[in-house]
Amino acid sequence: MSSGNLADAGVRARFDLSGRVAVITGGGGLLGAQHAHAIAEMGGTPVLIDIDTRHAQETAERVSNKYGVPAVALAADITQPESILGTVRQVTKRFGQIDILINNAARNPKQEQLKGANEGSSRLEEFSLTSWNEDLAVGLTGAFLCSRLIGQDMAKRGRGVILNIASDLGVIAPDQRIYRRADLPDHQQPVKPVSYSVVKHGLIGLTRYLATYWAEHGIRVNALSPGGVYTGQDQEFVARLTSLIPLGRMARQDEYKAAVVFLVSDASSYMTGTNMIMDGGRTVW
Repeated sequence: MSSGNLADAGVRARFDLSGRVAVITGGGGLLGAQHAHAIAEMGGTPVLIDIDTRHAQETAERVSNKYGVPAVALAADITQPESILGTVRQVTKRFGQIDILINNAARNPKQEQLKGANEGSSRLEEFSLTSWNEDLAVGLTGAFLCSRLIGQDMAKRGRGVILNIASDLGVIAPDQRIYRRADLPDHQQPVKPVSYSVVKHGLIGLTRYLATYWAEHGIRVNALSPGGVYTGQDQEFVARLTSLIPLGRMARQDEYKAAVVFLVSDASSYMTGTNMIMDGGRTVW
């Protein structure tokens, strides 16, 4: 965050991220890549961390080439404090500090992946403890650990921004009807796992807790709750989901970038503890 007088800055200047370093967890994922592009486009330096850096490294290279910023990808297991601390040391050694943390990592296997991995069904009655523990470890415990370990340093410096990527399903329950298959009986129908809702609701709660806990230390904490992103899903599923959305469509992959920039920049300097819902209006109905 800028230490200058924001009242003297123009509107465009408040979106500028020049000189700021942003750690993005789950950097190898679909939205992680978009967050990196958003940060870099406004002059910031994205650091993409993931347990498997192959996709994160590809994104970092594309971002560096396109925007001329020193984007990097680093390996880290965000469920392990020592792994996070090791990554933080690498980042601070290279860039000096971390100004922004985007808790984006999530474990969201498809229903067929759950079955293929012998983890049981996605249905509540058969959802395995293994899947529950792993989903919460990455999506919620990982966000807690990264916020605690990185946020402590932000608090010492008196400035910083944390953004938690939640979901519209952190505000409403999933409509399980959109996942139904005509060829299966009721007790075998795929559903959105309970862990997904718990993680995303939990991230919103974590946002509010941290926002008040660290407010006096100059740290702002907000959440972004995106809706579904179109990635070539089955058209029957798309039709069912879009019938629940007032705007009548799913989001484009790049449609959350401006919101991310707003939330991590000085443009939102008087905003903390808020969950910004960006879902095409789904939660309004």
